[in-house]
Amino acid sequence: MVIVEILQIGVIIVANKKNIFALIPKVDDLLKEEKIENLLEKVPRITVVESIRENIEHIRSQIIKLNEQETENFKIDEEELIEHIIQNVELKNRMNLRKVINATGVVLHTNLGRALLSESIKEDIWNVASSYSTLEFDINSGTRGSRYAHVEEIITKLTGAESAMVVNNNAAAVLLVLDTLAKNKEVIVSRGQLVEIGGAFRVPDVMQQSGAKLVEVGTTNKTHLSDYKSAISEETAVLLKVHTSNYRILGFTEEVSLKNLVDLGKEYDVPVIEDIGSGTFIDFSKYGLYKEPTVQESVLAGADIVTFSGDKLLGGPQAGIIVGKEKYIKEMKKNPYTRAFRVDKLTLAALEATLRLYLNEKDAINEIPTLRMLTMSFDEIKEKADTLYEMLKNNIKNCTIEKINGVSQVGGGSMPLEEMETVLISIKPEFLSINKFEEMLRGYKTPIITRISEDKVLIDVRTIKSNEFDIIVEGLRHILMG
Repeated sequence: MVIVEILQIGVIIVANKKNIFALIPKVDDLLKEEKIENLLEKVPRITVVESIRENIEHIRSQIIKLNEQETENFKIDEEELIEHIIQNVELKNRMNLRKVINATGVVLHTNLGRALLSESIKEDIWNVASSYSTLEFDINSGTRGSRYAHVEEIITKLTGAESAMVVNNNAAAVLLVLDTLAKNKEVIVSRGQLVEIGGAFRVPDVMQQSGAKLVEVGTTNKTHLSDYKSAISEETAVLLKVHTSNYRILGFTEEVSLKNLVDLGKEYDVPVIEDIGSGTFIDFSKYGLYKEPTVQESVLAGADIVTFSGDKLLGGPQAGIIVGKEKYIKEMKKNPYTRAFRVDKLTLAALEATLRLYLNEKDAINEIPTLRMLTMSFDEIKEKADTLYEMLKNNIKNCTIEKINGVSQVGGGSMPLEEMETVLISIKPEFLSINKFEEMLRGYKTPIITRISEDKVLIDVRTIKSNEFDIIVEGLRHILMG
């Protein structure tokens, strides 16, 4: 008798579920809905159909899991279904690489794209991107030109170097230099300068890939000129100096100055290469920051070749910039690696436009976002923080909001010991765990990237544009009050 009852109940449930399955709208019917038809005018049909089928399949899986009581009360809200389809389509159709709001206070955030390009150069880049260009065409002669010519003149003007060229990043720049000047020969470098660039990419690995033979001299904390001198042999091709831009060795230390290394190179007729990593044209100590060696200082000191990044302290696009003696640059341009490492028209356009801002240091400081954020005064930071704080206090509930003092970081492997005084806005939600809150901020339609400390989310206004404040307020309202 019990078995019969179970079977009968089972039959009822199955029967009810069959009735519910029959209520699920068909794909073709949903495609005829006005909102879906409007969507089809803007989005590829394949994306819309895929989203419809996924939502229908989700409903099917829900129905299968229903018990008897749930089956009786189950309904399909077609309007809600259409809204879910539209949301799903929007998710599928958005770019994977897209804008986020950097509220971490790390100016050169490697994971978030490092340097921001200046708003003032957008038209220059778009004109090149959307039109045919003079990429490798000499307007004056009407013949093929060199893509390096577009930036070589301005780089040499700014740095004082004889010649210059650009590749796709600084690691490529170092590899190209060593492959050209030191393949199958010895490169002498201090043990204290064998840095890891990032992502487990190390200077010794770059040297090995170039075919150069690494000769380590000195110790981790102390290297003397005599160490280099005693290591020079007939096989020595290059003396290499690497600026440790992403860490500092403090205390009982000594390293050989570039000027002394250049004098030694001249004595033995061995070229001197300096990799200054982040690279800057501006003396940041004038603005209260740590003194980083400028490219101009390295050139003036007599380095034969200097390599540095375009997307760190320079504030431009990702690039590796090589400056120095013309005879060496000419050799590098002939190296087969040059074609593999070459930059595209968008990078060249962004780099040239950024470099032109450096013709006037005041323009560079005001217009290049990286420089602007690094040199911003505490009063400016405080004013920004006050503005956002008031906006949040007036519009957001279900949380505790405070202003606290803190520090921002340079990031990007630059000025590792520099801590810039800032004002943080701390937010502690009442009904969400702090980890869930941070996750939801990341998942917002414009992701808001923050940091967590002492069970609070911290927002640093140094790295936030003023026109992003409204997005932050809207995001917090959506998460905390939606």
